[in-house]
This record gives sequence, structure tokens and C-alpha cells, in this order.
Amino acid sequence: MSASSLTGIERVAILLLCLGEEPTAQIFSALSDEEIHLVTQAMGNIEHIPQRQKEEVLQRFHKDHEENTGLFVKGREFVQNALAATPGKERSSQLLDQFIANMETRSLETIAKMNPQMVAGILEQEHPQTVALVLSTQTIIHSSEILASLSEEMRTDVVYRIAKLEKVSPEVINRIEDALHREIGLVSSKEQKQVGGIDAVVSLLHSMKNNLDADILESIEETDPVMAEEIRKRMFTFEDMMGLDSRALQAILREINNDSLTLALKTSSEPMREKIFANMSERAADMIKDDLEAMGPVRLSEVEAMQQTIVKIAIKLEEEGKIILGGGGSDELV
Repeated sequence: MSASSLTGIERVAILLLCLGEEPTAQIFSALSDEEIHLVTQAMGNIEHIPQRQKEEVLQRFHKDHEENTGLFVKGREFVQNALAATPGKERSSQLLDQFIANMETRSLETIAKMNPQMVAGILEQEHPQTVALVLSTQTIIHSSEILASLSEEMRTDVVYRIAKLEKVSPEVINRIEDALHREIGLVSSKEQKQVGGIDAVVSLLHSMKNNLDADILESIEETDPVMAEEIRKRMFTFEDMMGLDSRALQAILREINNDSLTLALKTSSEPMREKIFANMSERAADMIKDDLEAMGPVRLSEVEAMQQTIVKIAIKLEEEGKIILGGGGSDELV
């Protein structure tokens, strides 16, 4: 087998075996654990190196060395170590914070300026957890455009992982930076950073177009019904019904009996009640008002459960194309 048909890892393995144990140990000191693992696995599989293969690998190494003369450094790591060693603990810490903040700003701006489809093309090859973290650092609009360009399978997985994100350690950020530095350039911050979470997913889904939010929620529900329920709960609440037009509100009320509606209105605001009563018959409204006055203490959990049941009805009607949640439209049929 000629050297040209070898993988990069295989060529490195042969080169190190030719160099000997001491040089190899020195080289290992500059590699990451993952890189060492890959190289040593390849080295362990080698029992014989043909003379011609050995010569080709060494010639390739000398050629690459001559073509890439100069100094290879890890600039960011060098600066951080230098600033950390600067006399004066307070001054050193301040300078380090400023450097990291400036580096992070430039990196995040780079992602924000990239075409969403281009970013998606890069991230499509990454682990969904990495993609989730990257999207969590971006604006909701930009993240939603990137998300829409990902494959359907990855899209759902990423949204689920964003919802599970809370804080990310500097070590995790460092590993991601190492993996994406050339294309995206994520960098770590000194303190843990708040990213992701249910609220981020709610904002993200609100920005999705072409009904992708419903598709993603449906897929998440298959994996984690509890999370899907929590996302739906925050995306549209019982009080949000105040913003619906009369046609949508009346369609929802037709699906609810008076007893259920009375329980749901137990803790609602006065404007909310007036909105509901204005969209039902006067007789039905009077009956519910009387029932509310006569109703004794009720567990808050029971009221919230009933409100959520009504919210589910509203969401189902929207999925069926019978209403549009969010209101703002005319009461006239089109």
C-alpha cells in the first residue's frame, strides 16, 4: 500500500513509529486526549511498515515541513496565559475579562453575519448538542432561520436539546471552540453562561414559518411529552385568549361546556371574563357569573389544569386550520 492511499491518521502513526518513543512522547504532550487516542489506536494496529511506505511517509513529512515553515501557535491560549501571569491579581483578572469579552463578541458577530443556510451546512455535520449550544448564542430570528435549514430529524433533536440547556461550563465551550474554531470561532467565557431553556425554545418556535413549530412540537412530544406540554403551555396561555378575534374565540367556546369554562375563569382577570362573556349568549354569560359567585374554594392546580385543557382545544383548532391563534385579524370571514 502506497502512502498516498493512507489516511492522515495512518500516516501520522507510521511517522511516529519511525521517529521513536522519546520524540513521540514530546509530540503527545502537544496533542489533545482525543487526538492521542486516535493516533495510538492506529499505531497499535501496525505490526510491519514496508520500506517503501516508510520512505514515502518520511518524504511527505519533509515536503510538508518545508512548505509550511514558520511558527504555529495557539494565539488565544498564549494571550490568556500571559495575562493570567501579569503582576497584580486584580489588574490581571480585569485584562483577562476584557480580552475574553472582546474575543467572544467578535466570534458571535461572525456567526450572526453568516448566511443561515451556510451555517446550517456547517452545523449539519456536528452533534445536535453542539448545534443547540451554537443556536442558543444567536438571536431568535437568526437561530430560527438556521434551524429551518437543518434536516427535519436534526431540527427536532436540536430544539429538544435547547430546551434542556441551562448553564454550560467553560470546558464544554472550549471543546466546542476547538471543533468549530475555523468556521465559526466560538470561544469560552470565564463564568458559566446562561443559554437555552424552555423560554428560548418558545421564542424560537414563535419565529418559525411554514408551520414548522407544530411539526417540531409534535416530534418532541413523541420523545418527551412532558417537555412538549411545557413548551405549549408557555407558547399560548389561557389569558392569551384575550388577544383572539371574536370568530376564533367563539369557535373555542363552542367546544367547552359551561362547567369547565366556569372553573377555568375562577382565577382569570376581569378583562378576560368580560372578553369571554361578550362572545357568548347573554343567558349563558349570566349563568356562569352566578356559578362563579356561588363557587367555593377550588384548588389552584384544578383551575390551571382546566385552563390548559382549553388551551389544548385552541391549539387543536389551529392545527385543523379552523382558527388562527394570535388574533390581530378582522372578525369578518374571508
